[in-house]
Amino acid sequence: MKFNSVFDIIGPVMIGPSSSHTAGACRIGAVARSVFNEMPMQVDIHLYGSFAKTYKGHGTDVALIGGLLGFETDDERMPDAITLAKEWGMHINFIEELEEAAHPNTVKLVLKNGMQQTTLVGASIGGGKIEIVRLNEFELEFTGMSPAVLVLHKDQFGAIAAVSGIFAKHEINIGQMKVSRKVKGDEALMVLEVDQRVEQVVLDEIKELPDIYQVASFIL
Repeated sequence: MKFNSVFDIIGPVMIGPSSSHTAGACRIGAVARSVFNEMPMQVDIHLYGSFAKTYKGHGTDVALIGGLLGFETDDERMPDAITLAKEWGMHINFIEELEEAAHPNTVKLVLKNGMQQTTLVGASIGGGKIEIVRLNEFELEFTGMSPAVLVLHKDQFGAIAAVSGIFAKHEINIGQMKVSRKVKGDEALMVLEVDQRVEQVVLDEIKELPDIYQVASFIL
């Protein structure tokens, strides 16, 4: 792995003990919370590899829940995240998986509220950095290193151009875009990494486009 600064090695300001097992885990939880757009009442947490073996001792369980509650990596409430989550009505189930994942610090989060459900798979790759590799049935390559916007929409002609046009109107530069779909004409997903934080007015304008199912933004 190539490191650009000392913070790539020691990680961000955080509640310890490990940038990989706590800061990275918190950020994966935070992305899941942003996509789900509210606090889930039921969370199934599937842990793989090193996460499955050491999550209690290294505080990965606490960090994941802290992220789902919207806590920053250095939030003083982090040590009490699981207790607070239960007090606020969140039901949590930790599952230690035996199968191997592509990265040893991998977690699958299944968030539920009634009939609403979102599944997100991410890995903590060191120094607090993360990689989101799956959202529901969509394969991703999202790192969270730049502000990003996720748009779930109907797969149809003009959707990508319409969203890109809104970004251009607001003078927001798109650094990278990944698009994918399940089946032609069914649901499709855009992940756009941009050069600046996207204001709510822009997100609301995207939501008003035809056949947009979900819009989420995150900056870590």
